[in-house]
Amino acid sequence: MSQSQSTYSRPAEPLVSQNPFRQKAFERQTIPPFSEVKNHLPAPVLPESPAWLEMYWRSWEIAWSNLRQPTANSAFVANYIAPTFQEHVFMWNSAFMTLFGLYGRQWFNFMGTLDNFYAAQHDDGFICREIDRDGQDFFCPFDPNSTGPNILAWAEWRYFRATGDDGRLSQVFWPLMALHRWFRANRTWPSGLYWATGLSSGMTNQPRVPDSQYHHRHWSWVDASVQAAMNAHILEQIAVSLKEPEMAAELAAERAQLITLINERMWNSEANFYQDVAPNGRFSPVKSIGAYWALLDNELIPEKRLAPFVRHLREPWAFNLPHRIPSQSADSEGYNAETGNAWRGAVWSAANYMVLKGLREIGQYGLAHEIAVNHVGNVCEAYQHTDTFWENYAPEAAVPGSPARSDFVGWTGLTPIAILLEDVIGISVDWPLRRVVWDRRLQTDGRYGVRQYPLGSQGTATFIGDRERVTVTTDTPFTLTIRDVEQSLQTAVPAGETEISL
Repeated sequence: MSQSQSTYSRPAEPLVSQNPFRQKAFERQTIPPFSEVKNHLPAPVLPESPAWLEMYWRSWEIAWSNLRQPTANSAFVANYIAPTFQEHVFMWNSAFMTLFGLYGRQWFNFMGTLDNFYAAQHDDGFICREIDRDGQDFFCPFDPNSTGPNILAWAEWRYFRATGDDGRLSQVFWPLMALHRWFRANRTWPSGLYWATGLSSGMTNQPRVPDSQYHHRHWSWVDASVQAAMNAHILEQIAVSLKEPEMAAELAAERAQLITLINERMWNSEANFYQDVAPNGRFSPVKSIGAYWALLDNELIPEKRLAPFVRHLREPWAFNLPHRIPSQSADSEGYNAETGNAWRGAVWSAANYMVLKGLREIGQYGLAHEIAVNHVGNVCEAYQHTDTFWENYAPEAAVPGSPARSDFVGWTGLTPIAILLEDVIGISVDWPLRRVVWDRRLQTDGRYGVRQYPLGSQGTATFIGDRERVTVTTDTPFTLTIRDVEQSLQTAVPAGETEISL
């Protein structure tokens, strides 16, 4: 039942009037069949890993089967992706799906999934975390579970850095800034730290805060607070580019305050970890993977704390388990070794993707690659045994977690697509700067790489190499950095074919 209308008026946020998606009308666009698209998608070249290739193409096929057009009379404004079992569209899942969907952007606009949320924004800036397929909210705004996590700006920023689409930034800034102000006004304590619930954090049953699946329990939540700091930093950069100095200053001031508060109140010096905090100052007994959102802001963690914080990812008594990375550490209260029991230890593609991006942000390229290879290998082994992808996986065996939905693409598409391309093969792009990095760490004697990798709006490039030589073929010029364990070299790559000796 829709609960989109509150029983009393709420103060309007002026920025919502500049949200272009609320006035947008749906223009029907045909979704091309996968058979027509497949030969144009980026194609990994991994002769020694045929099972990874099979998994890659099967995940795209399932993802394409989950593309949807709005129903008649729906308030949605764009085609979108949603797993078949979901009657509703979820903010958290949708944000992550765009991050592998961007590799198919020349054939389907996966960002339209987020446009439907912006179109449903309320006058005060609120956007519901769960919307039915008619475009109606599922929660009342002031239900503690009604929205979150606040990661839409992060998804948009990653899309921008990958594609260079600054025109989209100028549109999404207004709903994102209005939503950010709504969170600040309605999801903070007097201290300035943020709160969430199990549902609104996305980690439904994690016992980090007692009895908190549906309520904040008056605790300060580390992931919500860190996400707010990250969100402020991203929106500040967009505000500067749009020549909005007052909003940039507002965001910079909030971020600075949050960095101070998080480090003063949420760092557990005995555990060397950022953790949720009770009203009486007591730390949570759980080390949650959600704390690693802190890695995505490279100015948040003081240098002396960074190494011990990251070390938990290397330790077998914490997060370095047979399948990396469990959603809570093995030495934390409530950890479930057998199945993971959802967020009590299961491995989730979305959480892994977040940590891998954070590790790359702080220069931990080797650790990111090591974790990615482990994770892709475990997901592939489970795929070979079950012929499908799962919502989550067990932390100590290459099997599905429980409970876990099957055919989940879904954010599990991140693993065989985005993590394979970005963290195993190692290609990443910063297209506003026309820069590509190939971080080459895959242990193989043969040639590997990717064909038809998308660049910008219409360009493509092919990267193939072995231990001695890399060949790049492209229709658009850029600067390439090749990095491995022993060296890093940078070169200008013109249109055409370029051979680079290593």
